[in-house]
Formats: sequence, structure tokens, C-alpha cells
Amino acid sequence: MKTATVLDLLKKHFALEPESAKVLVVGLGSTGISVAHYLQNMGFKFAIIDSRAKPPLMDEFFELMPGTPVFTGGFDDAAFKVATHLVVSPGLSLNEKSIMKAIANGSKIVSDIDLFACSVDAPIIAISGSNGKSTVTTMLGDMAKLAGKRVAIGGNLGVPALDLIDQKAELYVLELSSFQLERTTVLNAAAATVLNVSADHLDRHVDLAEYAQEKQRIFNGNGVMVINADDAIVSAMQESGRQTYTFSIKKTADFYLADRDGVDDCMDATTKGWSMDRSRATQGAVAEYLWHNDNLLMPLAELPLEGRHNAANALAALALGVAVGLDEQLMCAALRKFKGLEHRMQRVAEIRGVTWVNDSKATNIGACVAALEGYARKVILIAGGDAKGADMNELTPVIKEKAKSVVLMGKDGPLIGQALKASDVPVYAAENMVQAVQIAAGLAESGDSVLLSPACASLDQYKNYQDRGNKFTKAVLGLAG
Repeated sequence: MKTATVLDLLKKHFALEPESAKVLVVGLGSTGISVAHYLQNMGFKFAIIDSRAKPPLMDEFFELMPGTPVFTGGFDDAAFKVATHLVVSPGLSLNEKSIMKAIANGSKIVSDIDLFACSVDAPIIAISGSNGKSTVTTMLGDMAKLAGKRVAIGGNLGVPALDLIDQKAELYVLELSSFQLERTTVLNAAAATVLNVSADHLDRHVDLAEYAQEKQRIFNGNGVMVINADDAIVSAMQESGRQTYTFSIKKTADFYLADRDGVDDCMDATTKGWSMDRSRATQGAVAEYLWHNDNLLMPLAELPLEGRHNAANALAALALGVAVGLDEQLMCAALRKFKGLEHRMQRVAEIRGVTWVNDSKATNIGACVAALEGYARKVILIAGGDAKGADMNELTPVIKEKAKSVVLMGKDGPLIGQALKASDVPVYAAENMVQAVQIAAGLAESGDSVLLSPACASLDQYKNYQDRGNKFTKAVLGLAG
């Protein structure tokens, strides 16, 4: 998009003009640096502020933009007082006193996603949800690439949105968090979805209703809505008069999962280039397929991912792709090749007949529930960490149904233990990941699965969920030695 057009849009929507605006970028992380690059390229005057004495990326930033005013070690009211516009990092709450005071005094909030939306004219696919959004974002990116599209992928996942801007891009696929969406006003995605809503980030949002309301902002505009028909909160977001695709793994929808059985079905699949396992057919086993209305797309058995919830992720990705015109068979070909993401139902190893699965990205209750529901047999669950204010009693029914035993660790492990007191599921306590893996190994028998799906954040004991997952992997591989 031409610079003059972008500037016109910024002026129209936010009264943001290079001649008069004084922009304060709040937070010197990867998003803050991407905003700084954007503002510099567009000719805006700006400064950066960060409450930390030395943000991790400060040295890198000074090398790139040595003349930029940077305030660290706290929030100086003087810096906020002169700002006409604030671009606040998603990691910071808008309820910070200095930010609230600046807004009350007339400063306008602009998000990096707003800036992005005003700067590109290629279609945007926007993806949010409590769980699965990184998987669906990556799936859809792979689908677009296989279809020959020049696609840029990022947002809350990987590359910040503003660093994706490319005049040659034909499609943008953005993962968006509730923190990004709560301060975004002009996004009009060609297709958007909220995959699901479960209790998460209640340390930042007042309650589940407010959290869902922020997620719903992804549907602002007039693009195609992709709705999870299995989630009551998401289903309530559907708007009359809007083009909508629904997806479900429990019932018939626009995109859904359904059973087919017998040799004939597998013969039909073979004619479409599928490689359904013949032994299942000859045994008369029921085969499940992904469908789009009356069109058979592919066998679920060819989706190389753990857990039935990944069937829902695949259906959502297919719906979003169809919404922007991607070829269904090419999208299915991409799904067959999709190996999943690290720390998301990642199969680590099979040791002495026991399968070990790393789902460290399950930082909330909904993610853990989805992981457990994906198993037909009971598993040994490793859980615990920082619950972020969530009610751990919500885990009890699914753990009672799906867990053979539970190993708990971390700050709020005892909360889960308390919630499970009335159940008959054996509970064990561990001080750290090595001990948790050793306890689980002692409990597991050949044919069992041990699932790390914490239902909690990781920062009570680890740098992040990746660090937690890596520690799990290291401890599991240590068993083989």
C-alpha cells in the first residue's frame, strides 16, 4: 500500500499525523521494537518507555536506533504527559496507573495490529482462541504455501505483525491474543475465528465474560466468520447476516468429523489418492473422515497429530482456507505433512512400551481438558504450575474420566490436588520435573501414555512453557539412558 494512503488512514482513524503526533511506545520487547521501526519508516516522532531497568532487547535497540529517546526503570509521568498517542505492548495491562492517567488526559491508544491493518491491502486471516491458535495459524500457513501463495505468518506467534509487512505478500495469517485484540479497533479480516474460549488470563481480565468479549473483537468488520459449533461461548458470537462457516467434531456442521466404515469406504478413499490403512478396512473398523458439507475431504487417520482436538484444529484451518479461496485438496495434502509444533501434544519418545507426550503449551484448564479428551485410554497426567487465578475444580470431571493417576508439581499443584480429593484418582506430589518424570515412570506400564499437560502457566518454576517442555523432554530421554 502506498505510504500516502497509509497516512490518510492513520489520520482518519486515529488523528495520527507525522507533523503533530508524539507517540510513546510502552514496552521495549519484540513488539515495541517492531513499532519503533514502523514509526521511524513512516516519519513519526516517538519515544520508548519500559518499567524495567534494562529490558533484554535494549542493547540491540540502541545499535539499531541510537538517537531514539528511551526511558527505563519505571513509568515517568512526564513522558506520558506529552504523548498524543500510546502504543502499549500486549504484555502490559491498560490498567497501569500511568497509562490510565494518560488516556484520561486525552492520549489515544493505537495497537500494533491497528497500524498493521492500516498498512496492508492483501487479505488477512485472523486466528484467536484459548487453545490451538498457534497450531491452526501454522497449519494455514503451510496450506497457503502449498497452494502457491506468497503468505506472511506471525502476530502473537513468531514474527510481530508490523515486521511482516511486505508489498509482495498475497495473504497474511495472524495469530492474535486477547491482549492484542482488546486494544485493536480497525482490523477487518477477510476471515477470522475464535477457536474456543476457556478460563485463561483471569489475572488480567475481570472474568470469563470480559475475556470472551475481547476475543470477539476479532470479528469486527465484514469478513467470513468461522465458528466452533462445539463451544457455546463462541457460538453465541455468531452474527446474523454475516457469511459464516461452522466446524465441529461432535455433530454435523459446515466442516465436521463423521464416521464411515467398511472396505468400500476405503476403496473410495484410494480413488482420491488417500492411503487409508487397509487392515482397518478389512477388519470392518469404523473410519472417521473430515467433511465439508457433503464432500469427503480426508481420513482422520492421515492427520499425523496426537489427540482428537487436533481434528477440530484441522477443520478450522480448512474452513478459513476455503473462506479465502484455497484449494481443498491442496489443503488436505498440507495436513498430511503437518507434524505439529513443539510443546503442543508433541510425542517425545516411546520407552519400554510407554509413550511420553509433551503438551507444555497447555497453560490453562481448557488446553489440558482438550488434551485429555483426545485419548481413548486413561493416561498418567503430569500437571501444575501457576494457575493464574483459574478454578482448578473445573479439571476434576475430565481427570476422573481420563487419568489413571496424576503427578502434581509447581506453585498451584496443591490446588489441583485439593480439587481431586473427592475423586478416586491417585495423586502424587513432585518437587521438580525430574522427580515428576521418575514418579510417572514408576507408575506407567507398557501401553500407557504419560502426558505433560500442566493446565497452568510455567513462570513459577521456569523461564517459559518452552523451558518447561524442554526440561520434560530432557528428563524423559534420561530414562532411556
